[in-house]
Amino acid sequence: MSAQPNIVLIGCGKMGGALLQGWLDQNIDANFSVIEPHDIPITKITHHKTIEAGAEDLKSAALIVLAVKPQTMAALCTDIKNHINEDTTILSIAAGQSLTSFSEYFAPTQPVIRAMPNTPAAIGKGMSVAVANKHTSQSAKTLAETLLKTAGKFEWTDDESLLDAVTALSGSGPAYVFYLIEMLEKAGNKVGLPIEMAATLARQTVIGAAALAETQSETPAKTLRENVTSPGGTTAAALEILMNGRAQDLFNEALQAATTRSRELNS
Repeated sequence: MSAQPNIVLIGCGKMGGALLQGWLDQNIDANFSVIEPHDIPITKITHHKTIEAGAEDLKSAALIVLAVKPQTMAALCTDIKNHINEDTTILSIAAGQSLTSFSEYFAPTQPVIRAMPNTPAAIGKGMSVAVANKHTSQSAKTLAETLLKTAGKFEWTDDESLLDAVTALSGSGPAYVFYLIEMLEKAGNKVGLPIEMAATLARQTVIGAAALAETQSETPAKTLRENVTSPGGTTAAALEILMNGRAQDLFNEALQAATTRSRELNS
């Protein structure tokens, strides 16, 4: 692999655009180009609006990042198959698209990495987990890891079956936290706070608690919770309601539904 590998990003929506911005902001030593039918806000890289226009870049790519919706993946792979080399590494960040599916889309020996980042990647606070097939070289894995680490925390797994659960927890997880903020706003308003104040308090409380959890990353969440909870106090009164089993059951059901849907997307 050359000192400056050629990397093609296909799809520059919210997630693809966030990753690309991180790569540029952190001065990743690579040549980037984008294939995206719509205009993009980043003007200092090569932008192609069609596969045909980007064919030359696809042919010379060391790594192609697929950042499109799962429902369009099969058609996209069909479109680019004849424009790529069999030793070019494919990095997919689409939910529910298995390594096996890519061996059907491309050559059976195509190097493929499947990753699941999340939207906090836009500010470098994301979480990504990836798995590679047996045809992927160590140098390609290192390059993919470098790219994904610009988005935040990163881990490899050898067990692809975990990716559906990863999607359910961290991939979809930011939406659950935003919904928590919504619920706190409404609950705060219901106990008498003006809605604007309730919204500010809810958002900043989640921001502060998350920052504390990050700062004290070695401290279990249970301990952090207990540190806020005085026996017989207001927090204990609230937790008596929240920890009666219903909330945990709801999260269990929610993550199971998301995991199941991730599997269905690959069927």
